[in-house]
Amino acid sequence: MSERAAPFHCPYCGDEDLRPHETGHGAWECASCNRAFQLKFLGLLTRGLVRNDVEGEGI
Repeated sequence: MSERAAPFHCPYCGDEDLRPHETGHGAWECASCNRAFQLKFLGLLTRGLVRNDVEGEGI
């Protein structure tokens, strides 16, 4: 996947007026609250894969 995933709302004010920031990949700026922020994908969590077989029920 080579396309950039864009956030829909500013994490600080909730406004939708976002633009890519000049610092690079994952950086965005909000024209409403005048903040810049960066998004980063950390990885997948394994919590959902933990089995609970105490009562005989699966995932």
